[in-house]
Amino acid sequence: MNTDPLAALDADQFWMGRALELAIEAATADEVPVGAVIVHGGSMIAGANNQRESLKDPTAHAEMIAITQAASALGDWRLEQTTLYVTLEPCLMCAGAILQSRIPRVVFGASDPKGGAVTSLYEVLADARLNHQSVITRGVLEEQCGRILTEFFSAKRAMGKK
Repeated sequence: MNTDPLAALDADQFWMGRALELAIEAATADEVPVGAVIVHGGSMIAGANNQRESLKDPTAHAEMIAITQAASALGDWRLEQTTLYVTLEPCLMCAGAILQSRIPRVVFGASDPKGGAVTSLYEVLADARLNHQSVITRGVLEEQCGRILTEFFSAKRAMGKK
């Protein structure tokens, strides 16, 4: 087992880069640019972006879709031995799904001071009162992850849209 912290950092940056690619695809589709990937055994088993507008589904967050894909890929609702990479700190709904699916590690890019349920508003994934906790790594490619969101919403405001 490789315990080199630089190797782990490189892997985190690589997978967050893949999540960022999915976020860019979301922005192109006029969706809030959030991307998520789930890795198991060094391979990506799921990758998704926000699709609330296209699916007309308030639950169609990148994390929720990726969790469904990963469960299908593994043939189990328990996503043990996986890592979720997501460009934006998960919200309360997504944090709940992360707990329910037993994802042991979550890596996110940009913090969400208005809706984040991992470190910003709540610390749901670290709550010892719950039956599962996740190890959190925050701030991976934070600048790039934050910039895509800032640019997206700036453009929306400039066009007078929500």
